[in-house]
Amino acid sequence: MDTGILEDLGFTNAEIKVYLALLELGVSTAGPIIEKSKLQSSVVHMTLNKLINKGFISFVKEGKRNHYQAANPKHISDYIDEKKAQYEKLLPELLMKQTLAKEKSETTTFRGIKGIKELLLELLESNGNKHHTFGSSKNSLMLGEAFWKSYHKKRAAKNIAAKLLFNESLREWCGSNTYPKAEYKFTKTGFEPLTETIIRDDKVGIIIWTEQPIGILIQNKAAAESYDKFWQMMWDSN
Repeated sequence: MDTGILEDLGFTNAEIKVYLALLELGVSTAGPIIEKSKLQSSVVHMTLNKLINKGFISFVKEGKRNHYQAANPKHISDYIDEKKAQYEKLLPELLMKQTLAKEKSETTTFRGIKGIKELLLELLESNGNKHHTFGSSKNSLMLGEAFWKSYHKKRAAKNIAAKLLFNESLREWCGSNTYPKAEYKFTKTGFEPLTETIIRDDKVGIIIWTEQPIGILIQNKAAAESYDKFWQMMWDSN
């Protein structure tokens, strides 16, 4: 007999041997089951208890000895149906856990001008229709005027509105290089930050404008919401 299907259903090798032995024996005490299954006594007794708990074996106590009997094999089908019903109840919770797993934080690091451009393009492909920036300084122009004009043109084409909180050092440049669908504000003179932050939906891009710029892309909804609240506070105060 091919018992592989029983193994696939979660039966252990010992459970299969004990159940099949008892099917052939009919009603039996533990001794003949041990002999027929060729398993150790302790294993047989432990397995009998497991099969009783699963409903595949019943017993009657006569004096000091238990007399065991295998349940109708059709009960295995009922057992499968019962487990399937229990699984169907559990399935929505499992799917929810899978969804939460997809929303786990993802952090990617980018280096150099080419890497920063890739980070910005990742942000451009994000969901949502708002683009919020703070901390932009003249160092960001190392990407080139043509890149920034093209980038914001693509943003506007996606119907994404931008609110850009730039450093004072970019005021003159913005005067002759305005972007479509964008509002500007400028922070006070006196501090030239190296760090720029861009918030797009559930993503945050942090760029450190050193000689070889470094970028960090964070995908986390809670983090993005927190950064956006900070951006809003800064926007309102300027």
